[in-house]
This record gives sequence, structure tokens and C-alpha cells, in this order.
Amino acid sequence: MDMDNLTTLNEFILIGLSDLPEVRYPLFVVFALIYLVTLMGNGTILLAIGTEKKLHTPMYYFLANLSLLDIFCPSATVPKMLENLLTMKQNISFVGCALQLYFLVALAGTEVFLLAVMAYDRYVAICFPLHYTFIMTMARCAQLTAGTWAAGFLNSLLHTVLTFHLSFCKSNQVNQYYCDIPPVVALSCSSTYLAEMVLLVVAGILGISAFLITFISYLYIISTILKIPSSEGKRKAFSTCASHLLVVYLFYGTAIFTYIRPSSSHHSPDRDRLISMLYGVITPMLNPIIYSLRNTEVKGALRNFLCHKHVYSSYNINKIN
Repeated sequence: MDMDNLTTLNEFILIGLSDLPEVRYPLFVVFALIYLVTLMGNGTILLAIGTEKKLHTPMYYFLANLSLLDIFCPSATVPKMLENLLTMKQNISFVGCALQLYFLVALAGTEVFLLAVMAYDRYVAICFPLHYTFIMTMARCAQLTAGTWAAGFLNSLLHTVLTFHLSFCKSNQVNQYYCDIPPVVALSCSSTYLAEMVLLVVAGILGISAFLITFISYLYIISTILKIPSSEGKRKAFSTCASHLLVVYLFYGTAIFTYIRPSSSHHSPDRDRLISMLYGVITPMLNPIIYSLRNTEVKGALRNFLCHKHVYSSYNINKIN
């Protein structure tokens, strides 16, 4: 990175919510509650999986990683956004913006790869149930998980370096409430061709590959489920992947509306910000709700955990008395 870049621009201004000063306190309360629910929901899923031995399986091992991502991803943006809403200071340092972008892209990319791995896990479980334990060993699960995290963070490192290697000598106002690649690149006064082409090619190859793995896995899963003769068998088979399918639909649906839209739609910055908020804040909150409502094993583990906690608390109270 050129030293001129660091001296030319020392900070960015996040203007994503600056045009709504009259509702900044209600927005602070709303986003603080959403963030709190996200932390509590995903934290509860992690506790349920960690304390319930029957959930120590590949499917729930991947779900635990998804919950970690849903805690880390909003944590990269929401605390700074809440600070800006409370203080009305919209600035973020150059290094702070680079770090925020790096972790946001890394965590989002890791989630894309993890959803593909989870789809593959369900494919093996439903299409090859007799071979499942031999294929999805804990060592294999650890390798797949490490691969998703490594791919996400290495991919983000490439894009972050290319983005902040650009010269920023025009406006420093980022048209978003967090630092993301498109609004930051748009501020550059040097050629953005290399950064944009690398983003298009690398993100396209990795993103499309992950999407195809997910899509093809579910084609085989649905085909296999439809061949099951009994309706009860179909229901049980579908119930094992219904929650993941909803999460995939929610993730890719918001991602497509956020990043892959016709150019004419980019003339509505307010809508861009609203969709970005849905993608970056609300989606991680909904994932644990989807899994806890639709997955009977997770619901059972949560009930056991809460009951055990209640019994333990009652025992301590009686012991004190």
C-alpha cells in the first residue's frame, strides 16, 4: 500500500444513516435490540449444541459454526453503527474502515462456503445414509470447516488489499452505514479496473461454485425424497434439511437483492441501505429462530438446557434456605 494513500485520507464518513437525524434514537433502540436478540439467539444455539451430547454430530457441528458466524458478522458493523447513532459522529478511521471491510467480507464469504458444506452434508445423509458415518467423519468435518474459514479470510484479504491500495483523494463519504467494497471503491480517484475485475472474477468463481454445490445437492436431495414411498418417510427426510433450506433461501435472496440487481435500481440509495441492513443485521437474527422453531432436536436440547438450568437454580435456592 502506498504511503500517499494513508496521508491523503485519514478517515471516512459513513453517511448511511446521517439523513435520518430525527429518528436516530429510535433506530439506536431498534438495532440494539436486534443485535441483542442475535447474540442471545445464536449463543443459545451454541450452548444447546455444546451441552447436548446427541447433538455432537456433523450436522450440528456445522450449525455451531454458522451460529459463530452469525455472531461475528453483525459484530463487525453494528457496534460502530450504534456508536455513530448515539454520538452523531459518522467518522471511521482509514484503518478502522479497512478492518471492518476485511472482517465483513471474510465472514460473509465463509458463510457462503459453509452453507455449501452444510448442503453437501445433507446430501450425503439423505442420499447415502448407510455410508454417512464413514464419509462425514469428525476429521473430515474439521477439514471442511477449516477450509471454509481459510477460503473466506484469504479471499477477503485479496479484495481488502486491492481496495485500499487505491488512491482516495476525492470525497471521503461512504454511502453506507458500514465499509463495504462497492461504496469504498466508488470513492477512488485512481483506476479501479483491477480491483473490480478481480472482485468480479474471484467472487464470481467462488460464489458460483458454492451456489452450484448447494443447488445441485438439493436437486439430488429432493429427487431422493420424492422416491421415498411413505409420506411419513418423506416428512422425516425433508425435516432434516428444511431449516437449512430456509436459511439458504434467506441468505442468497438478500445477497442477490443487495449486490446483484439491474443498474437502474442503484438510483435509489435509501432502498440500497434498507436492503443492506436486512442482509447484514436481520438475517443473522432470523437463523437461530428458524433452526429453533423447525428443528425438533434443537428444540428438545433447548428445553433440556432450560429445565436443567431451572432445576439447578431451584436446588441452589433450597440449599441457601
